[in-house]
Amino acid sequence: MKDLKKKILQNLNDSLDKKELDLLEKAFDFAEKSHSNQQRQSGELFINHPLRVALTVSQMKLGLNAVIAGLLHDTAEDCQVPLTKIRSEFNEEVAFLVQGLTKVNQIKYKSQQEDTIAEKENFRNMILALAKDLRIIIIKLADRLDNMKTLWSLSSKKQRKKSLETLDILAPLAYRLGMTDIASQLEDLAFPYVFPEEYKLTRKILGKRREEQKEYLNNLVPLTKKKLEENNLNPKEIKFRTKHLYSVWRKLQKEEMDIKRVYDLVAMRIIMKDVEECYAALGVIHQMWKPVPGRFKDYIALPKPNGYQSLHTTVFAEDGRIVETQIRTLKMDEEAEWGIAAHWLYSSAKKTKGYKKRKSFCPPKNFYWINQLREWQKTFYQSEDFLNALKVDFFKDRIFVLTPKGDIIDLPDGATPIDFAYQIHTDIGNQAIRALVNRKLVSLDYNLQSGEIVEIIIKKGKKPSSSWLGFVKMNETKKKIQDVLKGKKLV
Repeated sequence: MKDLKKKILQNLNDSLDKKELDLLEKAFDFAEKSHSNQQRQSGELFINHPLRVALTVSQMKLGLNAVIAGLLHDTAEDCQVPLTKIRSEFNEEVAFLVQGLTKVNQIKYKSQQEDTIAEKENFRNMILALAKDLRIIIIKLADRLDNMKTLWSLSSKKQRKKSLETLDILAPLAYRLGMTDIASQLEDLAFPYVFPEEYKLTRKILGKRREEQKEYLNNLVPLTKKKLEENNLNPKEIKFRTKHLYSVWRKLQKEEMDIKRVYDLVAMRIIMKDVEECYAALGVIHQMWKPVPGRFKDYIALPKPNGYQSLHTTVFAEDGRIVETQIRTLKMDEEAEWGIAAHWLYSSAKKTKGYKKRKSFCPPKNFYWINQLREWQKTFYQSEDFLNALKVDFFKDRIFVLTPKGDIIDLPDGATPIDFAYQIHTDIGNQAIRALVNRKLVSLDYNLQSGEIVEIIIKKGKKPSSSWLGFVKMNETKKKIQDVLKGKKLV
């Protein structure tokens, strides 16, 4: 317990004044007293759990109030501590975050077949809480990550239930927030409980292959470093990223269970000083080893909607073995790990009469989907419709297509040109007659792929066809089409 406190203080000490440090110490004591004599089912003292959650939050640099909320997140629900007491002992913001976390923790997610209307309504409220303050969801993710690590102590029924919720809701949500490290950990922790046979099969197929690749890449590092330095480039760091188990399973499914076709079990990651050096390093890598055709992706020039940036290339390296290499700056690397949490901004006002120190979060523009959730709330009045929209449009795998002007449009996997058109503007969708993908004519039910350039041809005054309802992917699209078709005989 003392070690956890020490680590939290180390993460925050530079950013806190004495008054704030005293408040944090008060939170430690408050949490410890609230959870005194409580034990988790694993047998350990309960206080260790909120301390670990607070430690994760402190690593994300979300601010003092978020760390305190992490410490106190179970006090209102498990210890019956009134929110009024939390508010008076700490502040309004801590009480607000604890209240939001308490509401989220009360949500009892089940599979779609078992959901009741009331549970769907609760789930809807959870998503709306995200749109109101992201810290509630980020702390919730830290909470679930720690809970998943002690899942072995629960009954098999609870293990599966928690793991299903983690795979269906929380891990995809972490990905959408750009928090890939937490997302991958959540998936791997849930994998053996939801898909035990597939988990065993994946481990068997992998065998010693991943360790062998790590050893191989370890020998590649000095060669890469030397070549970069010969070209007056000094990498900040060269490290490895091991593909997590659940991701390997999903990739195996796409590659007909042939492990030899999975090239990125282990990837080399090169951290450079700035963007210019990233592209220069890419040139050096391609001089050293021939690139695999069609395997280069520039996420620096075209970042993913969750903010992810990096250069990805796959090369024929030493002994002809295929190796994936990622090149990025230190800032990009931090954002790849922590996602939206890395964008947390502090704005301080002068500490004079009438002023208070303010700490506010400004989501980057590429997180526009947060505002879109609010629009969905207005559109889908029925809880079931809203939940279905979120499951398809929000949590499924995403594709990223481009307008002719180069704007990135974020769509669910399987989306069609009609879905794309309605995301541009309702009138564009209503009047669409043709679609061009990479300047070639395609059918309106064509399944779009990431990286494609999409252009919609319209005819003024045209109305949507009822046949579109049979192939469009997004519930939001269907709702807009149905709105236009109301009062019109469907054929």
